[in-house]
Amino acid sequence: MTPLEILIAAIEGSPAPRIPIFCNLLDQGVRLFDLSPEQYYASGQHVAEAQLLHLKKYGHDNVWSLHYVGKEAELLGCQKILFAEDGVPNVEDLVIKTLDDIAKFEIPNDITQHPAWESIATCMKILQREVGATHPICAYVTASTTLPAILMGMDQWLELFLLGPYDLRDELIRKCSDFVRQHLNALRTLGANVIIYSTPFGSPYFLNKTQIIRDVLPWMKRDLEGGCCEDLVYYCGMAPFNNVIDLIFDELKVNKHYISPLADLTEAKHLINTRGLSCGVIDDIKMIHWSEAETRAEVKRIIEIGKPGGHFLFGTGVMPLSIPETNIRAMLAAAFEYGSWT
Repeated sequence: MTPLEILIAAIEGSPAPRIPIFCNLLDQGVRLFDLSPEQYYASGQHVAEAQLLHLKKYGHDNVWSLHYVGKEAELLGCQKILFAEDGVPNVEDLVIKTLDDIAKFEIPNDITQHPAWESIATCMKILQREVGATHPICAYVTASTTLPAILMGMDQWLELFLLGPYDLRDELIRKCSDFVRQHLNALRTLGANVIIYSTPFGSPYFLNKTQIIRDVLPWMKRDLEGGCCEDLVYYCGMAPFNNVIDLIFDELKVNKHYISPLADLTEAKHLINTRGLSCGVIDDIKMIHWSEAETRAEVKRIIEIGKPGGHFLFGTGVMPLSIPETNIRAMLAAAFEYGSWT
């Protein structure tokens, strides 16, 4: 079976030789080329080639079109990204510097015509051509209630979200939701078959459940309105969200959940059961300092919890650059060993 068929089997609960194994190697691509991070990320071809080289090197199941999260800010007017030699690119130029900027902030009529889209389209076309029929191609979309954090900074956004003025807050979220809907359609058109819907504000870690129901859920519904949710994975960064799993099933009809390593995986698997796909995620921040034996032991623990009954995927978070390659290999070897059904 191909990795894509194995993923579909896990979702459906049908027979497969093993569970799906996702390894999200994003920033590692820079080290494969004699280029600065800025030069590397400017080329969708380089990003795609890095994903394909990692796939060949490690043998996991998925590839990514995501360059960095700040790419969404570039599509919305960000003029400068801060590139680091040993970390994740970050937004340096805030699109919304004052609350007065919200009224002037506009979403492009067609984001695919924006110059920043070109590298994304190039990357997706290469991945689709090379592995589109056989592998999950992952794309990343930031939910409308979280997107303002990369446009105006987290502190300023939290203050506006929680304290108002609420008319300005809702105006900004509405514009961001218009962007999310465009973004989803554009990625699907290019061939993304797994879309990570990133909504940290959809986790009780940031807001209580009442706030999520009142202030976040209606906007998530708007983000996803009119589109099929079969390719969506609910993701709250590394924040736990067990307390809203039933809510997401009932209200959003999203049945794939990327469980935080901070959450109780046993509880999450029980809540999801065979209704959808439970994704058990290793704490890859800790992998920086773990031994190979500790890494293997944690993989075994996660898979022993999630594998019984099927409908389970083993995955990683953001895989920091400082994780030793020996631990990446140990993790994947253990995942293939313990995740086998044969």
